[in-house]
Amino acid sequence: MTQYTWLVTGASSGQGAEIALAALRAGHGVIATARNVSKAKEALPKIEELGGIWITLDVTSPDAQAITEKAVKDHGVNVLVNNAGYGLRGVLEDLSMPQIRAQMETNFFGALAVTKGAIPTFRERCSGTIVMISSASAFTGTPSQSLYSASKFALEGASESLAEELKPFGIRILMVELGAYRTPFQSAVDKPADILSEPYKGTTSDMTAQRITAGHNRQAGDPVKAAQAIIEVVTGTGRGKDLRDVLRLPLGKDAVQRAYVKIQSLTEDVARTKELAEWAVFDEPYDGYPPL
Repeated sequence: MTQYTWLVTGASSGQGAEIALAALRAGHGVIATARNVSKAKEALPKIEELGGIWITLDVTSPDAQAITEKAVKDHGVNVLVNNAGYGLRGVLEDLSMPQIRAQMETNFFGALAVTKGAIPTFRERCSGTIVMISSASAFTGTPSQSLYSASKFALEGASESLAEELKPFGIRILMVELGAYRTPFQSAVDKPADILSEPYKGTTSDMTAQRITAGHNRQAGDPVKAAQAIIEVVTGTGRGKDLRDVLRLPLGKDAVQRAYVKIQSLTEDVARTKELAEWAVFDEPYDGYPPL
């Protein structure tokens, strides 16, 4: 039977904490990471009580890759969960470039740095699973959260490529697209002053932002069940016994709905533009390059 040791980034609260706790309760080892370990230990004593180990890790720090690589080697980690992240609120026009870069630094570049730290050891062992905690906002862009959506779209693009890059080494990529879950995530997101500037009041962006705010603590998603679903899909047990080969795991009824909306929109656009798309090529016979 495979022994699992999980390294979970951003485990000090919310979905990351629930994943760490679910893994521990299932009998797995857990390396929980946080930027401030002393505060994390105080907020979540159960992690250590169940046998988990805390390490300090800020995914945006220059040494994030090295810290991860050492932790993976020292603790026999074979499941990495890239959970650390936050959601930047506001329309593009209102956001400063430092805010934009900070969002991508945490949600995208930070995840890549940690992933790069895990890959060498996973590759040498010819095994391992890398879980990317993504979002339904990677299916369809969310007005008033354009940069959060961008960070998750970017993460999924990299993850699709990584899945093929790492498959020869027995390493699996699993993208988890969370819908709206009842965690502190939404209340903790960075909010520009008044969320939106005056020209955007009353627009779709404004209505979406207000709906998100009003829905806090009323989301349908259960983070405990989401964590359990992730454990089962990674380990191929319970409800996940036939899902060991899936690339995407949408969680929440709203996530499933948004996935179908994206599929329908993409299908319709391709069907409508197919003739024009296929016209815009050289007249010589197509030789199949680049390979599909």
